[in-house]
Amino acid sequence: MCDIGFCQVNIINIQLEPHTQSVTIVSNMEKTLVLLKPDAVARGIVGEIITRFEKSGLKLIATKMIEPSEDLANQHYPAGRREFIEGMGHKTLGSYKEQGLDPHKVFGTDEPHAIGLQVQHWLVDSLTAGPVIALVLEGPHAVELVRKIAGNTLPIKAEPGTIRGDYSFDSPALANSEKRAIRNLVHASGDKKEADFEVNLWFTDEELHSYDAAHQNHMTA
Repeated sequence: MCDIGFCQVNIINIQLEPHTQSVTIVSNMEKTLVLLKPDAVARGIVGEIITRFEKSGLKLIATKMIEPSEDLANQHYPAGRREFIEGMGHKTLGSYKEQGLDPHKVFGTDEPHAIGLQVQHWLVDSLTAGPVIALVLEGPHAVELVRKIAGNTLPIKAEPGTIRGDYSFDSPALANSEKRAIRNLVHASGDKKEADFEVNLWFTDEELHSYDAAHQNHMTA
């Protein structure tokens, strides 16, 4: 998992010939999932979004357009994963507090798990509202880099120069008043463990491609 200033790395130990020392190579190469949500597809900014990721040096190794089923969306946003649901609830409550809003007026409760379940329902509705472009990107520190390029999940807080900061102004207050998910254009895996799960959920091994990109030797050791 990558946090600010910290990143999980893969350690590879290579044993050399007898009487020589082993060499440890640290590999930061990762795969991560990106979903260009129905709002991004409908607005015709798919090419612009993908270009931003590619210009950073990330390598596109899989892509497809798909209309997600409700079952797939529920696996992606699992209602049964209590930590995930309560995390969304706490995030929503925090945003309401910042803006001086009363969650009872929208949700009828201030209990994080109950709020999280309502938000999860909106997320599933949003993801199944139209075609989605699913991508797998590969590169050193790919998970962290993609999330930096995408920007804060709340577009109203996203910095200019990020995808959400440049192309969306949505906020929890706007979205919740209309009883819908926030229109933040893209989903990006939150950490290495989540990325591994999501890549396998959306793609088969046969759909992932390996090739040498022209810039690779200039950007990695």
